[in-house]
Amino acid sequence: MSAPEQLSFLQPVNEREVRKAVVKELKAYKALRVAVQNKQEQAEKGIDQLFPRLHQSETKNDLKARQIERALQYSLDEIERKIIEEKYLSPARVNDINVYLELGLTKDQYYIKKREAIFQLATALRII
Repeated sequence: MSAPEQLSFLQPVNEREVRKAVVKELKAYKALRVAVQNKQEQAEKGIDQLFPRLHQSETKNDLKARQIERALQYSLDEIERKIIEEKYLSPARVNDINVYLELGLTKDQYYIKKREAIFQLATALRII
């Protein structure tokens, strides 16, 4: 069986939807990461809940934060991780050109690595 025939068994994936879903989760991860740190800090100080809680999704949020952290750490190579961290996890809004110039990549290399990183994260997080 040839490679194209083997690939035809896989469901087609809408690249734009995958990217949108991963970016949405990465943006949420920034807040989840802080929430987990705040929870640990409150536990260390013996404080149960410092702010009013409107949603009871603490366990789900902790799990999401840990799984995204694991995906970032283990499913990406060093360049892919730096691209994701700079582009999506930094507090400032960063343009693609700034990221690839800072990393010493060409525009083509950058977009290939960025796409690969998005798909690696999507696979690790079971989005695809």
